[in-house]
Amino acid sequence: KISTWNMLTFQDSNSFYSDNLISFHNLTMMMMMMIITLTTFFILDFYMNNYLNLTFLKNHTIEIIWTLIPMIILMIICFPSLKILYYIDEIMNPYF
Repeated sequence: KISTWNMLTFQDSNSFYSDNLISFHNLTMMMMMMIITLTTFFILDFYMNNYLNLTFLKNHTIEIIWTLIPMIILMIICFPSLKILYYIDEIMNPYF
């Protein structure tokens, strides 16, 4: 399919590597939308909440959680990206 002005996605792929790139793009976009949605929800919830939770002031578990979650998200994005990178590098520099 030829790309037009109103397309929201990529063109139809023609190879295995472009299929992987499109899948990776879809994965990262889905994760970014999830992060934006959750962040917006938490900000609005915190803003609309009338109660003050004093346990958040010295809560170490929440600090561990919001340190580990971005690390996990980055790892989920990192591994498919490296896999695609090595696939493409193998095409450019064959071993024979």
